[in-house]
Amino acid sequence: MRFLIVRTDVRAAADTDIAAAWAGGGRLRDETARPESRRQVVHAEDRDAALLLARALASVGAVRAGRQRVKVLPLDEPQPAWPTWPDDRGG
Repeated sequence: MRFLIVRTDVRAAADTDIAAAWAGGGRLRDETARPESRRQVVHAEDRDAALLLARALASVGAVRAGRQRVKVLPLDEPQPAWPTWPDDRGG
């Protein structure tokens, strides 16, 4: 399965926005409606490589200071652990 590793800026949230999201039961940040701006994008072919790259990107000073974040996103559907067989084996 392929992965996308993204380093993004963290949007600042005002106290009033936090209180409104908390009181209304909504989300403070909705990535589908308003995604954070991207700083760096890297592709990986498997999960181990993706986590290794994410760990490397997390060592950047802005990530460690909390101004940016690293996200690991799957791009493909996961492969089944066992092949699926047609149910015509007579059992």
